[in-house]
Amino acid sequence: MHTYTIEEIRRCFSASQDFNEIFDAFEAAISQQIKDVEPYRLLFWNHSLTPDEVRLFGEKLATEFPELAYDIFLWLASIFEATQSSNDNYELAFHYFQKAAKARPAEPDPYLDACDCYEPDLNIPPLSTLIEFVKQGVENVTRASLLYKRLARLYELSGDDDQAELCRQKAERLDTPLSGDTADA
Repeated sequence: MHTYTIEEIRRCFSASQDFNEIFDAFEAAISQQIKDVEPYRLLFWNHSLTPDEVRLFGEKLATEFPELAYDIFLWLASIFEATQSSNDNYELAFHYFQKAAKARPAEPDPYLDACDCYEPDLNIPPLSTLIEFVKQGVENVTRASLLYKRLARLYELSGDDDQAELCRQKAERLDTPLSGDTADA
């Protein structure tokens, strides 16, 4: 297998339109144990690749370097959110937000970012699915109040004002320090 310099890999990932050339550089990067996410970001943004090809590279990378899976999945979600929005297709973005949340359940970003990609006019991703996803996150994240605030908004959009109010109250309770928690000066 041909050995590539990091600059050759970056150049290929960002500018090549030949899938075989890109694939060879990717395989070389994996075998050379290049764990810097930056060159792969260039690969994911290569406009000559189809969504399926980007997914192929992303999934393979996450399998080879599990410690990078969260960053890879979150990055893929943001790419599909941006590139597929013209098609009103957020399924791939949502899929990768879910995978990022599974890789690091205590991180709030996948849940919050998934809420940000909701398209109310088209109900994409489906509001009920998004609500269930965020409810799962409440159980795992370190700052659940952030997710309760988003849940309140999602329930509001769904017309469930009672659940919206309940979530707002839970967020407020979590944000308000207990009287015994303050240190004396």
